[in-house]
Amino acid sequence: MIDAHLHLWNLDAFVTGGVRPYSWLGPQHGALFRNFGEDEAAEALAAAGIRGAVLVQADDTLADTQSMLGVAARHPWVLGVVGWVQLDSPTLAAEQLDAFTAHSMFRGVRHLVHDDPRDDFLNLPSVRKSLALVAARGLAFDVPDAFPRHLGATVRLARELPELTVVLDHLGKPPLADSVAMDTWRSDFRQLGRLPNTVAKLSGLHLPGVEYSADSLRSLFDEALEACGPYRLMIGSDWPVSTLGAPYGRTLDVLLELVSSLSVPEQHAVLEATAIRTYRLPVTPLPQD
Repeated sequence: MIDAHLHLWNLDAFVTGGVRPYSWLGPQHGALFRNFGEDEAAEALAAAGIRGAVLVQADDTLADTQSMLGVAARHPWVLGVVGWVQLDSPTLAAEQLDAFTAHSMFRGVRHLVHDDPRDDFLNLPSVRKSLALVAARGLAFDVPDAFPRHLGATVRLARELPELTVVLDHLGKPPLADSVAMDTWRSDFRQLGRLPNTVAKLSGLHLPGVEYSADSLRSLFDEALEACGPYRLMIGSDWPVSTLGAPYGRTLDVLLELVSSLSVPEQHAVLEATAIRTYRLPVTPLPQD
């Protein structure tokens, strides 16, 4: 399989003017509040028998993206990079996209919308102009932690910019332990799934108040299948964030148990083919058993 969602960060790097990168991350995050580098990631992937991974931005800075591209240049297990550009400035976004797409591994763009104070970020005219540039370059756009503030806006974005491939990370962070909020998530998620330019990630499903097990997550998996079908789903670990809930191997085992209920071609799609197609990864799908 291909791990379509993996992070790296170095808390000691790129400190300028006394400002530390990854400002969302602090001592309150316990074991996450340390460096997670390329060697540790490579060991986790190798131990689990993973073919390769897509690195995904964890900071709304150019430095984070440049760092990931540097890792990609050194390690063949990195199959693609989803980075950050300044979407609220189309002029800067165009310049940054031109620079980053010179690197063959740059495959998508993401912004930490859940940390942005602007509830209307995805509706801003400047952001829409920048995302049209993203689409014109054949890049995907990832939306993290969309529920509750941004899932409806993600639906509108995908509907109104059909040339853009919109990737919903972590199934939008469904509030599985809250039946009332789940009704809202389900309505928005099903609307998103009706749009052919959307893809959802089975990732980041260590949810508050929910045991991390195949049995506990099966209803979500069924919702994802109903809304998107198996050919618009992909699998990701969300490492190292996922380590707060389970080791890398356990995180994948639960997802693989869910996926095992699918036919072989459907499993193949979720485990690698969807990621290859969505991010235009420079690899050939492995033969199906």
